[in-house]
Formats: sequence, structure tokens, C-alpha cells
Amino acid sequence: MQSQTWQQQQQQQQLWQQQSPPPQQQSQTDVVSGEQYRYALTNFRIAHEKVEQQRLQLEEQERQVAALRARIALLEGTPSGSTTASSANGNTVDDFSIRSAAAHLDKLINRWASDVLRTPPQPAPVLAAAALADLAQDSAAPSPATSPASSLRTHAILRHVLAEAVAEGALNTLAPTNSPAANAQLTRLHAHLLARAPPAAAAWRRLTFSAAVQEYAPAMMRGMLAEHAPELARVLLNHPLTPGEADLPLPPPLPSAVLSAALDFARMLHGGAAGDAFYRAFVPEINAGLHPGQIELVKRCMTSERGGACRVGATVFPGLVKVGGGNSTEGKEETQVVVRRAQVICDCALGGGSAGTTAA
Repeated sequence: MQSQTWQQQQQQQQLWQQQSPPPQQQSQTDVVSGEQYRYALTNFRIAHEKVEQQRLQLEEQERQVAALRARIALLEGTPSGSTTASSANGNTVDDFSIRSAAAHLDKLINRWASDVLRTPPQPAPVLAAAALADLAQDSAAPSPATSPASSLRTHAILRHVLAEAVAEGALNTLAPTNSPAANAQLTRLHAHLLARAPPAAAAWRRLTFSAAVQEYAPAMMRGMLAEHAPELARVLLNHPLTPGEADLPLPPPLPSAVLSAALDFARMLHGGAAGDAFYRAFVPEINAGLHPGQIELVKRCMTSERGGACRVGATVFPGLVKVGGGNSTEGKEETQVVVRRAQVICDCALGGGSAGTTAA
């Protein structure tokens, strides 16, 4: 009996030794050194601090986005609690960025005209006469003989002729390529699509501009000047634009930066517009009537304040109209919303004196 009991104890001890890990292995599994523990604790604390920092950054970004949305809603005239992108007058958030880009282009045009008059290549009356000749409005526009070309009037007329070139040469033309002939054909095709199916025209326009050139060649800008301001370019350079110089950059004082920015603005305008809307530019003619819904006076008009009727002296930046964007179909009149009114100086303000006081 004792031998059997002893054998059973030996068997149980062997079985326990087989099931239990060696002492060294058990200590390696269950026990870590103090250095490893402190290292793990430090890494955990650093990771926790980074997560907390990211959480605070996300909260700050959310507050900034909310403030920006409230600011956009205020500028667009929508209620601050509204989450929709459109407002009652048809404007969208995209219109805000368009107006901002237009304001930047307006500053470039103003700066170019100021630089030209600061160091004029020709006398002011010669520059004004060349600009008026390009506008092809000699019958309606005042001639230098009857209306002296003051610095203020010459400055405004230079801005007017460049606004006309920007509107007709860039904003009202689809220019996804560096080929004027191809751009003209694409513009005609788009006009045909827009008249029949505005949604299809919008989809085609976005697809076309997704493959547009990222940088326009000098020939594009020379073509704009040759078509819309050839006489002014000739006076500024003392020689006409020649086809042999088509690949050369525009030399100063030609508005190279302005035309490049105008083409970039047109690409953003036509390739990134929201919905089915299409944007067109308009330039009120010299001596046209003052229509408050279409123009914005950049200088006070004393004649209108006294109850008289004044006229457009010069348009210093074109206006923008959004065409469509709703449920327009063929046969129905398309809706038009003035996104940015044309910037105009009235005729009496260009006459000098107290009539040209800057508006507040």
C-alpha cells in the first residue's frame, strides 16, 4: 500500500512539473523590468497627449468652419441657421468666391492703368484716343477734342477698354486650350448646347475644363489684345502687334498679368460653377443710362443726387450675370441673376472738380 501511494505521489509530481512552466520562463512572462514599465508608461502618456491635442484642434476647426459658414450666410443674405447653399435670390456659396476673385482682378486692372499713367509711353490724349478707337463707340463716346482727356478720364477709359477685352476675350469665351480657333469652336458648341439643354451643357463644360490647360501661352493674350485692343496695344508699344511675335511674352506696359489672371478667372468661372448655372460678363457702354440693378457707382454722382439724369462715363470692371441654375428647360425664359454689378464711373464724376468725390 505504501509503495502504491508513493508511486501515485511521484506520478502527480511529474504531471505537475509538465504542466507548470519553468521558473525562469514564468518570470519572463509575468514580470517586466522597471525600465520597460516606465518606457511603456511614458509612451502611453505621450500618445494620450497627442490624441487630446488632435481633439482640441478638431474642435477649433469646427468652430472656425461654423464661423465661416455664418459669415458666408451673412454675405449671401441667408439665415445664419440655414444649412443650404442657396438663398432666396438664387446666389450660392460659389458666388462668394467668384465675387472675391473678381475683386482681385479689378485691383489688377486698376493697378495696370495707374502704372501706365505713372510712366506713360505716350501723352494722355493719345492713349485716350487709342482706347476710344478700340471701343468702336466714336459716335457715342466723347472725343478728346470736345472732352479734354484729363488724367482721371484717361485712367477710367484705359480701365474700360481692358474691362471690355477681359469680358469678351476671356469671360464670355470658353478657353480650355491654347488655340484660339479651337476655343471659338468650343464656344459655339457650348452655346448650342446651352440653348437646348442647360444640364447637358453644364456637364459638358465641367468635363471640358477638367482637361483644360493649366498655363496659357502668350499667343492667347496677344490674340485677346489684337482682337479687342489693337490700337491701344500699338500706341503702348509704338508698333503694332505682329504674328511673328506670337510666342514671345507680352512686354510692359502691356497688361500681361491682367490677361493671365482673367483667363484663370474664366477657367474657374466656367469649370467650377455650381449646378447648371453659366456666367456671362457685361460692360455698360459709354454714355449709356445708369441702371441701379446693373451698375455700381465707384464715385458719387452729384447730378443724380440733385435729381438730374447722368450717363456712364466709363466702366472700370465688367458685371457678372448668372444665367440659369434652376429648372430651366427649352422654350422657357432663362433666369438671370446679377452676381456682381458692373463698376462704373459716371460722366460728371470724370469731369473733375467736386463732382468726383469718392463714395463712402
